Amino acid sequence: MLTGMRPDTIRVWDLHADFRKTSPGVIPLPEYFKKNGYFVQGIGKIFHDGMDDRESWSVPAKYANVSKLEDYRLPDNRKPHKGRKAAATEFVDEPESAYPDGMVSAEAVAVIEQLAARRAGAEPFYLAVGFRKPHAPFTAPRKYWDLYDPAKIPPVAQPEPPRGAPKIALHDSVELRGYSDMPKTGPFTDAQIARLRHGYYAAASFTDAQIGRVLEALDRSGLAKNTIIVFWGDHGYHLGEHGLWCKTTCYEADTRVPLIVVAPGERPRGVRSDALVELVDIYPTLLELCGLPERRGLEGKSLVPNINDAAAPGRAAAFSQFPRPWPLRKDGAPGVMGYAVRTPTHRYIEWRKFGTLEVAARELYTYQGDQLFETENLLEKPENKTLADKLAALLTQETP
Repeated sequence: MLTGMRPDTIRVWDLHADFRKTSPGVIPLPEYFKKNGYFVQGIGKIFHDGMDDRESWSVPAKYANVSKLEDYRLPDNRKPHKGRKAAATEFVDEPESAYPDGMVSAEAVAVIEQLAARRAGAEPFYLAVGFRKPHAPFTAPRKYWDLYDPAKIPPVAQPEPPRGAPKIALHDSVELRGYSDMPKTGPFTDAQIARLRHGYYAAASFTDAQIGRVLEALDRSGLAKNTIIVFWGDHGYHLGEHGLWCKTTCYEADTRVPLIVVAPGERPRGVRSDALVELVDIYPTLLELCGLPERRGLEGKSLVPNINDAAAPGRAAAFSQFPRPWPLRKDGAPGVMGYAVRTPTHRYIEWRKFGTLEVAARELYTYQGDQLFETENLLEKPENKTLADKLAALLTQETP
């Protein structure tokens, strides 16, 4: 998203590859603003932990790298644990300021106040604020847990994998099993599932409150009237649906994310667009909204037409990908890559042996209404051959 280019283009498929090394010459979004006269500051998790990009910022980033130990407040969880992960959930009576995301919001508020106090005519600013929750571990002050009655939290909507899904499409929830109180193999108990879902709700509300603090500071400062705000999530999350936890699939729950854009001017407010868009679209969108020179080579499309008119058409399809195995092989390359194309009504997936066009498995799903979870792989039904071929051709146009 920050480069405006797809993973295969910049050759980054995991949490360790550095795009500065795999794709020299790429200019990420914040650096491009810096090069065009903006004061640019990053607070929190913008690039991945341990991967902060110093060239992107006008001043050193704050809270860019935070140990997972800081997610916890209880002494038993703060002791060294194998793989740095302690309990998957924790709630205690601690102030918000004791948590990394509370520190991020406080720092963002302070920076906004400083920006508002600058002299007239100071350079425009670009402020990137990254929150880590509601990503696991689900830790937040007790008051956010108390917002929810566990008995009223909806049960898992579809606990079984899609019928006919190939084995390669699924996984063993290895990311969640890395936490100290989770089973290393086998099913999760009903009590564990209920606790995890409760924790996700609490962590989401905690993050919502931190975002509110930042937006309130922007309003108080008077800067809101002349500031573009873009809010997004970097990935979705499985919470037991399909028998899966966390992310790392090509399915809807992992690839559908929130996206909210607020732009000054006479534009519609509080309206929702059904247009298909992608996170790579954010880069060219901000350039157009801010009147900056177009950057060649970007693979996204400006969303300004959709911001100006919620009924404007979006993409014909949105694309995503995720590799197997996960984590990647020791050589840092995928063995098989899952490529997905999402239209307004269907999702088509090809699992290709990486570096070739040889297809190891295929999937086709339909969505109806507000349905978010895949139910049955329809690829083997003869009546779907024409549709599958059409989507396969669309996918081939967009991927190597």
